[in-house]
Amino acid sequence: MALINLKPAHQTALKEFYNIVPEVAAEKAMVEFDSVGLFFKVTYLGKEYKVYHPEGQVICEDGGEVQVTDQIVLLHYLSHCSNRALDGSKVAFQELPSGSIYIGPFTNRSVRPLVSIFGENPGKLVEAAKLLGGWEEDLGDVAVTVPVLPKIPITFVLWEGDDEFPPSGNVLFDASASSHLHTEDYALLPGLALWAMKKLIKM
Repeated sequence: MALINLKPAHQTALKEFYNIVPEVAAEKAMVEFDSVGLFFKVTYLGKEYKVYHPEGQVICEDGGEVQVTDQIVLLHYLSHCSNRALDGSKVAFQELPSGSIYIGPFTNRSVRPLVSIFGENPGKLVEAAKLLGGWEEDLGDVAVTVPVLPKIPITFVLWEGDDEFPPSGNVLFDASASSHLHTEDYALLPGLALWAMKKLIKM
């Protein structure tokens, strides 16, 4: 996913999406395809979306505007998702293919927002995650996993600060992650999830 200019990334995603076989893609992505209305039904960050094939129009069922970043994520997910099941073990961003190349954008758009939004209020992280169908994990001082997409759970880990050290955090992915989206997508996706969580609760 382009990190600066999203328009070319969106155009490329639309072309890829146009060429998929929807019934096959739906099975891989663990979503439903309506063969009469010609749209996928996808749960993404707690909301229901319709993604029309082949044109790639994305509509949120609550009537809200769908940002281009979210449109790209949904198109990429439906186009790239593989048959691979969730692994259940977790990997760091650096362990994803070419993760070291995108570590800067990932840190700026995912780890730093995690710490700045929830570092002083870890209980709010748990509250927000549960509103999105997430659950707590036994990692760090506080950790949650959020089912961002059917095959894309993302784990947010916080370590509380003390007199010597400020709060810190990390973001982890299922070991199957690289089979479903490109590493570039994972540089941005946790940040989109954090933004959605922040909007759900009162800080």
